[in-house]
Amino acid sequence: MDQLAAEQALRNSHEVIGRLRQEVGRAVIGQQAVVDRLVIALLIRGHVLVEGLPGLAKTLLVKTLAGAIDASFKRIQFTPDLLPADITGTLIFDPGNRTFTPRFGPIFANLVLADEINRAPAKVQSALLEAMQERQVTIGNTSYPLPDPFVVIATQNPIEHEGTYALPEAQVDRFVMKLRVDYPNADEELRMLNLYLDPTAEPVAVHKVLQLDAIHEVARLAAAVHVDDRIGRYAVQLVTATRQPSQHGLAAIAPHVAFGASPRATLALAHVAKAHAFIEGRAFVVPEDVKAVAHDVLRHRLVLSYEAAAENVTADAIIDKVLAAVPVP
Repeated sequence: MDQLAAEQALRNSHEVIGRLRQEVGRAVIGQQAVVDRLVIALLIRGHVLVEGLPGLAKTLLVKTLAGAIDASFKRIQFTPDLLPADITGTLIFDPGNRTFTPRFGPIFANLVLADEINRAPAKVQSALLEAMQERQVTIGNTSYPLPDPFVVIATQNPIEHEGTYALPEAQVDRFVMKLRVDYPNADEELRMLNLYLDPTAEPVAVHKVLQLDAIHEVARLAAAVHVDDRIGRYAVQLVTATRQPSQHGLAAIAPHVAFGASPRATLALAHVAKAHAFIEGRAFVVPEDVKAVAHDVLRHRLVLSYEAAAENVTADAIIDKVLAAVPVP
């Protein structure tokens, strides 16, 4: 593909992504940054953990995004009595043929909403972990590939702990991003109220603006975004600084970090930064792309110490200091 054709393809794809963002914004007021991150996850086929208080439209966000895409969507409401077979599927005995045939579970979809994921026990989490990492499900003695793209968007409530199970660190690390859904501002909340009070207002019908074939093409272009060696070194230095803060002039935060981010974080930071540059209409990554997504990629990968908990030091605050200390190329 020559330079002019590549630039035209980038512009066309940027317009497609713009329509998708706009369509989601018709039904969900505010939360534009979260919408952009969910679009990024779709482009890079990465799983996302969405955390926020009740009533902040976490489920609505995911359902609206799924409605704007011509792809299969399944919602799984996680509960303590859920079994692995309820997600992955199981073997059903056919008495006529005297054989077992697989019946696929709701995990076999392009976009899977795992609602209140931290309410599921360990066996369910392990079954979901195989699907997230290997993109396949084992039923009986046979492994079945999951559809492409396959993206899990999980939600959890950060303040409710009764009847919940902490997610294993190995599973948390499989989420390419952890997004924080915050309260809307006053203007956005007033718009919501006016819509709610308007007796003539009808529910917003979300239209499908992105076909499955187009997702593959746009994702291919996003993967082709250029990452300069200096940007790559910058990403590595950011992640390394979370493991060895004293070597990067961050001795003050060393007691607060028990374990830094894994090499998987470096790969995720590069992938997400590329997709961020792509939806911004650029064919190359700049340091601002890395800084823009650093919190979302790293916040769930830092294991903080008891000293951090005692002093109310958050992972986001540590990432702020890392970004300030590591030189920008």
